[in-house]
Amino acid sequence: MLHNEYRTIDFFSEDALPVPQVTPAEAERIATEHLGITARAQALGSQQDVNFLLHAHDGTPVAILKIANPAFGAMEIEAQDTAADLIASAHPELRIATVLLRPDGSPRRTTVDTRSGPAVARLLRYLPGGPLSGPRHLSPTTMAAMGTVAAKVSTALRDFRHPGLERVLQWDLQHADRVVAKLAGHIDEPDRRAAVQAATAEAWARVQRVAAVLPSQPVHLDLTDDNLIRCPDGRLTMPDGVIDFGDLTTSWAVGELAVSLSSMLHHEGVEPHHVLAAVRAFHAVRPLSQEEAEALWPLVVLRAAVLVASGRQQAAVDEDNAYAKAALDREWHIFEQATHLPLPVMVHLVKDATGLADVPAQANSPVHPLLRGVAADDIAIVDLSTGADSMDHGAWLEAGIEDRLAATALAGGAVAVATRYARPRLTQASALSAVSATTVPTGIDLWLGRATVVQAPITGKVLAAAPGRVEIAHGPQVLTLSFGTVHPMVTTGATVQAGEDVAHLSSGTSFHIALRDADSPAVPPLVRPEYAPGWLTLTTDPAPLLGLPASGLTPQKDDLLDRRDAVFATVQEHYYAGPPRIERGWRHHLLSTDGRSYLDIVNNVTPLGHAHPRVEQAVSRQLRRLNTNSRFHYASVVEFTERLAALLPDPLDTVFLVNSGSEAVDLGLRLAIGASGRHDVVALREAYHGWTYASDAVSTSLQDNPNALATRPNWVHTVDSPNSYRGLHRGTDAVRYGPEAVAVIDELAASGRPAGAFIGETFYGNAGGVALPDGYLADVYAAVRRHGGLAVADEVQVGYGRLGHWFWGFEQQQVVPDIVCVAKAMGNGHPLGAVITSKSVADRYRDQGYFFSSTGGSPVSSVVGLTVLDALRDEDLQGNAVRVGGHLKRRMKALADRYGIIGAVHGSGLYLGLELVRDRVSLEPATEETAELCDRMLDLGVIVQPTGDHLNILKIKPPLCIDSTAADFFVDTLDHALAQLGHSH
Repeated sequence: MLHNEYRTIDFFSEDALPVPQVTPAEAERIATEHLGITARAQALGSQQDVNFLLHAHDGTPVAILKIANPAFGAMEIEAQDTAADLIASAHPELRIATVLLRPDGSPRRTTVDTRSGPAVARLLRYLPGGPLSGPRHLSPTTMAAMGTVAAKVSTALRDFRHPGLERVLQWDLQHADRVVAKLAGHIDEPDRRAAVQAATAEAWARVQRVAAVLPSQPVHLDLTDDNLIRCPDGRLTMPDGVIDFGDLTTSWAVGELAVSLSSMLHHEGVEPHHVLAAVRAFHAVRPLSQEEAEALWPLVVLRAAVLVASGRQQAAVDEDNAYAKAALDREWHIFEQATHLPLPVMVHLVKDATGLADVPAQANSPVHPLLRGVAADDIAIVDLSTGADSMDHGAWLEAGIEDRLAATALAGGAVAVATRYARPRLTQASALSAVSATTVPTGIDLWLGRATVVQAPITGKVLAAAPGRVEIAHGPQVLTLSFGTVHPMVTTGATVQAGEDVAHLSSGTSFHIALRDADSPAVPPLVRPEYAPGWLTLTTDPAPLLGLPASGLTPQKDDLLDRRDAVFATVQEHYYAGPPRIERGWRHHLLSTDGRSYLDIVNNVTPLGHAHPRVEQAVSRQLRRLNTNSRFHYASVVEFTERLAALLPDPLDTVFLVNSGSEAVDLGLRLAIGASGRHDVVALREAYHGWTYASDAVSTSLQDNPNALATRPNWVHTVDSPNSYRGLHRGTDAVRYGPEAVAVIDELAASGRPAGAFIGETFYGNAGGVALPDGYLADVYAAVRRHGGLAVADEVQVGYGRLGHWFWGFEQQQVVPDIVCVAKAMGNGHPLGAVITSKSVADRYRDQGYFFSSTGGSPVSSVVGLTVLDALRDEDLQGNAVRVGGHLKRRMKALADRYGIIGAVHGSGLYLGLELVRDRVSLEPATEETAELCDRMLDLGVIVQPTGDHLNILKIKPPLCIDSTAADFFVDTLDHALAQLGHSH
């Protein structure tokens, strides 16, 4: 092939583009003789060019040697290098693989002879960090970053002009139909070949509707996971580098994003809806037009089709190209994902994600109601949503619940019962599922209480009629009626007049009605919430055909989070950047308004489980009778405090009731200071005790307050965190913590400031459930008492049976504190806390004045406290913590054999912590990895959050009613997520 520096490639005039044949030794000679660098060459994979990583003699990477396919001319290569320089200048925050320069400032670029013909060789900047390629799951944050990079490249190239851009490439989606037509014969499997051809035809037709108005500009056209380089300083897969400008050309601007999106689809666990994060990010930097949003997913499909056809062709003509052959399965997976849903659904989903959604269609007004003789007032609406009262007490889990609710309404006198269009049904939710259920209805279900005639609402043609199903044209839409095995009164092809009989249905019949666009694909009766905006745009609420008002529940943006941020102090943070809206709980499940069920692994506020019937009934009964403050005389406060005091050893016999753990700790410290007459307090580092002045003063967790140690008042003195895993003393050396803390207490006394109190969690909850070293509290309690102080035990998180083998954490240490502070579990979600101490300590409080809490110990709070204690006993939840907690801990320990990131499994019972580290020797915290894991677990149906000063510990403290099935689901999901995120050994 003669080399002409002014020519450009025309794919359709080439038979094939095999990779140039160049050995590593030849590459080293080219680098030395032509480009001025002596280095060792390591071959890298490529589709059509040949690439080598050049290493210095010490092994340090110094550059990339890229030898272009001989089909590409020098003018094209010059355009690529110029474009790279342009982007690097426009966006210095991005790392770009620009051409390296010689000492005289000229590019290290030349034409060399290869066995495949003359080719342009050049040295490019090496970008450390590695590509995003591989099967590893991509988080929404990563995909959003990919979209942002694509948008920045697009804006930088918008006004770039160069004669080397005038190329005809097989990767240019403007030619996708021709490329597939040319190469489809290389797809050997007939079914796959037919699928690719059909998808190409449909997508190409869709693009052609808007092709004339799609903006065109220079595009990189290969911003894939192979060519986006991750930041070398980050622990997560966040891209900041761009390589390989070999596909640079002028094409539709939106193709830049389409190519990037397609490359995300093969990653483990990535579905089409996940890549919308990249679409939104791109749109935020470089807004898409209405037409570009319309064309985007069809272009993704075309890219996938081109990949499959081109990959098969390349593997056939370039048999030694291992890179091309290895990509075949990946490329087919991309195609499967791109075509997983009907094209119109994905088009509308993209438009919804970018705020460019179409105005929903309205049904033609009926001349006659669909149900003859049934008025709107005769129809009862059954609410199956997350907020419906009918879903109480776990009714959503009961088989046949929809039919039973309908039967109840019919028995109450309704002529018919109808569901709501587009409102997610909790009855369809799947408990313990890693994939969301199909909960969003695209039509309406009805149940009939008497024999009824279904009549044509308007005149229309019968498109299909068969036993159990009729489709009738309804203006520009299709009315679908599904009714079991009933034979309709109409035939296919006939025209029915408004009011004409369509079907005779008997009493007790249930059937489904739906309206969809006439040109839309078939629409399932229920769809997953992630895809509902795409499906619902193809449908219309059929309620007006029954004389009912339309629901108004077509997809709309939920602004509740924005409203929260506007009025609710943002320092009161929420879990997750994009949290699900949780409006119901049941046992160890949390339910979103989308009808998604999540396993709750984090909620130690509700030990009995969410919405416990006994608590609900007790609160309701007491509210009907009396709720006032504790100065009044009533029985429940006495009964509760007697029960509570009886759970503690002597001399702890006197109870104060408050509303929260923070108040309990605050009061506990005041009691200790008042009784001892000493104002100094010793506290553990890395601990959290609350938000009031006193409880915050002794809180030293850096995650709760990064300046915690620097901002402590001078009456607070801290001792080392007795963490036997990652503290100063580890393993068997942890016995040194006790004597060292005793020395601090003794030194304070010697300086004339003896401590009035020592406060600490009795089981190190904030560190993820790390047990204190044996004898630690015995040593420390003895020391503080020796100098006249008191021992304050914070049992807010770990008390009340959560540890399984012990009801109180201090029992594990075989000590008895002077003051015990407890809350959280006491009220099963109701605000309730307590301080329990001896009568002598309690009486000393009178020296400081009187104590009073308006709702602490109120009739309702006291009844709640009693009910929780009853249920803990009657349901053996402490025993369940032993059994299920032990099973859970054993299974998590087994995971550590397969995942090096698991450093330790802490805790006891159902207060556990899974600590994640980057290295088991240095114990470097895997903070970012833990956050990414929590986000992935949420997507897989589990709510879990990080804890600890480094936020690298999964805090595992579910409701105590959790069973082994749910525990197994958690571990299985954790196993799956860790593998998807690339943490396997």
